[in-house]
Amino acid sequence: MFLQEIQGERNISGNRFDNWPTNSQFEYLADSIWHHYAYGKNAIYRSGHHGNAILSKYPFIEWENIDVSFMASASRSLLHGTIIVPETRQKLHVICVHLGLFGMERDKQLATLVRRINSHVPHDEPLVIAGDFNDWRGYAERHLNNDLGVSEVFRTLQGGHARTFPALLPMLRMDRIYSRGLEVIACEQLHGHPWRRLSDHIPLMAEFAFI
Repeated sequence: MFLQEIQGERNISGNRFDNWPTNSQFEYLADSIWHHYAYGKNAIYRSGHHGNAILSKYPFIEWENIDVSFMASASRSLLHGTIIVPETRQKLHVICVHLGLFGMERDKQLATLVRRINSHVPHDEPLVIAGDFNDWRGYAERHLNNDLGVSEVFRTLQGGHARTFPALLPMLRMDRIYSRGLEVIACEQLHGHPWRRLSDHIPLMAEFAFI
């Protein structure tokens, strides 16, 4: 599970809501879903911090948060984890992204993503990249398809990127799931209740199989 803008610490929430959890949002979710997680801070402020997180059914053997902030007022990062699947001993690389709002900013962040993958992900090891690309015009394809050889799962199976923002009336194609070295089995947008109330983006889900 790839999460963006997840709270690692939020000191004021406990004063506003009854029975507010004392642990972080990603730890609270991990207790209910999968116990393995990685978290990377993006934005730090007086009342706490938030960032990207990945929840996994299987353990991480390593993870790293790469700062790709273009300016101090808009902190961004790439969270890169490596998961080991016990049944097969297969490594799986997972990268959670939340790119910037401006084209020049995203170009630099995508160039960093390409360098990171080329230097840290062997081409014979499966890879999934997912998150909020803020790329409603589709310019990221040039970097991701041509430079990395990854494919976007919705475009592959359904002919176009999924409309995910805003959740109440999705118009913009902001969120993506890219993969390499895996067979794409299925993909879907999680519409309706409760999904559209959990975020201002529509969640995406994909199913893969090892080749």
